[in-house]
Amino acid sequence: MSRILLFNKPYGVLSQFTDKEGRPTLADYIHANDVYPAGRLDRDSEGLMVLTSSGKLQARIADPRHKMSKTYLVQVEGIPTEAALETLRTGITLKDGPTLPARVRTIDAPTWLWERDPPVRFRQHIPTCWLELTIREGRNRQVRRMTAAVGYPTLRLIRYRVGSWTIDGLAPGEALLL
Repeated sequence: MSRILLFNKPYGVLSQFTDKEGRPTLADYIHANDVYPAGRLDRDSEGLMVLTSSGKLQARIADPRHKMSKTYLVQVEGIPTEAALETLRTGITLKDGPTLPARVRTIDAPTWLWERDPPVRFRQHIPTCWLELTIREGRNRQVRRMTAAVGYPTLRLIRYRVGSWTIDGLAPGEALLL
């Protein structure tokens, strides 16, 4: 029987089990020896990672051909215009080609969200905005590149949902075996 483990990856942790440079990895938090990440999150991103002992499930989650949706909470610099949001909704062309259309909307800052260590840089005269953005592919740093391409650089990125799994109830560094 395959195992599924949900993990709320903290900022600064690599989404792998080993690192030759001694940086924090999944091994610092997860002590199961038979689960493997289904997809990655950048070191400077936070939130939900799904790990599993099933190679088939791992491929279904991580492979862009399966188009499993992933929802991110994204704090951006500036207040996006409706035109910028519409560009994200219809798909944008990045250096590695066009993206699939995204679902995106502005949201209030999540009240349940933990403080990040280190904190996001604060600029007194530049407002920020939170977006809920859902994509069905997962290229390298895709969400960050998408928001930057429409003029609103990502300051903080939290993956909230993968398929039907969410980080609800999981503090940073916590894991839940299903």
